[in-house]
Amino acid sequence: MVMVSVAQPRRVPWVPAYAVFEHYLVGLRRTWRAGVFSSFLLPVLTVLGFGLGVGAYIDQGVDGVRYLDWLVPGLIASTALQVTVGDSTWPVFSNFQWIKTYFAQTASPLRVADILAGHLAFVLFRVLTTIAAFLLVTGLFGALRSPWALATLPVVALLALAGATPTFAYAAVVSSDSWLAMLFRFAVIPMTLFAGVFFPVESLPEALRWLAYATPLWHAVDLCRAATLGVAPQWSVAGHLLYLAAWAAVGWLLALRAFRRKLVV
Repeated sequence: MVMVSVAQPRRVPWVPAYAVFEHYLVGLRRTWRAGVFSSFLLPVLTVLGFGLGVGAYIDQGVDGVRYLDWLVPGLIASTALQVTVGDSTWPVFSNFQWIKTYFAQTASPLRVADILAGHLAFVLFRVLTTIAAFLLVTGLFGALRSPWALATLPVVALLALAGATPTFAYAAVVSSDSWLAMLFRFAVIPMTLFAGVFFPVESLPEALRWLAYATPLWHAVDLCRAATLGVAPQWSVAGHLLYLAAWAAVGWLLALRAFRRKLVV
């Protein structure tokens, strides 16, 4: 009798995470229409209100650049951060506390890392589609001065990872959703106001200036502004990318640890 050994198929690491990502895409298929409307309405209102409205009172622009053109890259980065944190707080908290989706997923062959990676991939998808719509609208207004503006997409993708991973960790450990609102009040809003989105960081007092430099948002704003204006960033490109990557790497480790403590019995 001849014994035939059948080789087991090799496990592709990203396939389980993709199954989790697909789970969220199925849910999005039922709600995407409302999201498309807001994705286009938000940049239009922002351009009209801040860029053309406020910009009409700034005759000289900023650093010799029309205020609308100077503002748009900051809004691209800040919008990406807001979408990131919004999709990384209540959805994560509810998957632990309310609808228990994560616990149901752990009952399958999925690993904790697969669950985390798949949900992060969906957040990344949401950010990229939102910013793509933002670029389209602002491009129609003539606010993108360089073809390098497309480079903002990988920048905001890295910003999304830098913001989502620690936020996932935070949402996994808090005991009440009130703590999620505090994250917006004491982290997201101050970053949006003082990280170079609406005015140059150099106009801040020195102490506040270095706090702005410490935020991941400022690094993304500087890169996005350099891309849309076709100029060199204030800091080195490699330095910006490494700083954002460090936030993403540390956040991943914190999130993975928090998820394992919650999901592994």
